[in-house]
Amino acid sequence: MWKSFGRRTDFADLLLLRCPHWLASGAAGATSSSPLNAHRGADMSASHVQPRALAAPTSGWLLSPSFDLTLVVGSALLALHVGIIAVFAKHPSVVPIIFLFDMWLLGYHHVVSTFTRLCFDKKSFQEHRFLVIQLPLIVIGATAGAILSVGAVRLWMDGVAVVSATQLFSAGQWILPTTYLYWQWFHYTRQSYGIERMYRRNAGEGALINDYFTTRSLYLVAGVGILYRAWQGQSTFLSMEVLHLPITKSVLFGVAAVTAVYLAMWLGHSLWAFRQGRLAVPHFLYVCTHHIIFFVSYCLIDNITSGWLVLNVWHNLQYIMFVWWANNRQFKNEVDPERKLISTLSQKQHVVAYFGICIAISTVIFFGLKGMGSLGGVQGAVRWSLMVSMVMNFHHYVVDGIIWKRKKQKPAVTPVEVAPMAS
Repeated sequence: MWKSFGRRTDFADLLLLRCPHWLASGAAGATSSSPLNAHRGADMSASHVQPRALAAPTSGWLLSPSFDLTLVVGSALLALHVGIIAVFAKHPSVVPIIFLFDMWLLGYHHVVSTFTRLCFDKKSFQEHRFLVIQLPLIVIGATAGAILSVGAVRLWMDGVAVVSATQLFSAGQWILPTTYLYWQWFHYTRQSYGIERMYRRNAGEGALINDYFTTRSLYLVAGVGILYRAWQGQSTFLSMEVLHLPITKSVLFGVAAVTAVYLAMWLGHSLWAFRQGRLAVPHFLYVCTHHIIFFVSYCLIDNITSGWLVLNVWHNLQYIMFVWWANNRQFKNEVDPERKLISTLSQKQHVVAYFGICIAISTVIFFGLKGMGSLGGVQGAVRWSLMVSMVMNFHHYVVDGIIWKRKKQKPAVTPVEVAPMAS
């Protein structure tokens, strides 16, 4: 078979020959330079039109190498270092203390970052009034109702008489960390996909990126992670009771096998792009960090809470930086008279003031909530902060799903002149 091509075909060529449609998802004109066309080139006559020259890939950075490397590599390294400390810490209070610092400097901060796009100016507040005022009340009410309802059902099934709301809350509070476990996994995965898409769009025309295997490997790696946690079935998450989906070993191994295939295909295509000198390096680095963080957080670290801490630090820091970048790009280094505060803070020269204000607001939230739960010591403060943080994050997840959707532009309708019918 391979002799018909006149030379040995390596793995990257095999991928392209088996699946020629991959190149359609890469850069425009990429098919013309594939090994398949290279083999055909010797047989083509001079009368055929020669393919146009491909442009070299652009840098692919969102802002600058220093900013992007901090966003992509720096956030991953910080998260992995936190994981190392959490795994090898000998004192039981180390992980709770790390968690409190994470909530203070990153967790609440990343929620505040969302509000910079909702209510840091009068116009934004008017546009998003429902998300700022009514939606939090709906989320709080729905969460409390779910906990009490689940608690009532559980007590009824156990044949226990209900005597107080506290009893209902205690019996039904497992729904809170259980919902959070799976919803935050979906939210983190979707955010990662969104950032990957930004790097994809910024990669330039000359870059070779296979969207088919990139997106599928991204979702599958995350999917294997949450399936593995469900299969593990650890009874507590963030010191609270949690229930898991009933995942069997055969299902887990089957999905893991499919994931390994897609990862191999994605890596094979990336290696081929590198050999062609058309690898989108920032995009490739980001996808690599996604795979590493999700694998370490869900599969490599045995304890579910320590693994979550790695993923949470990575997600929070990325989101904080990404929102600032989005604000900066929106205002294009200009002050908008209708959004004076946020457009001024989003300028590069005011980056310290921007993050200072966000951290100050986070500090007020953190110490206010910490004071309300401090009667139980460090563990009590952690538990209280956790429950409030989960509810705040539920609101954050809903808001994020609304404000970050790209507006689809309707295609312009070109008037069509109808020629008069011939008589």
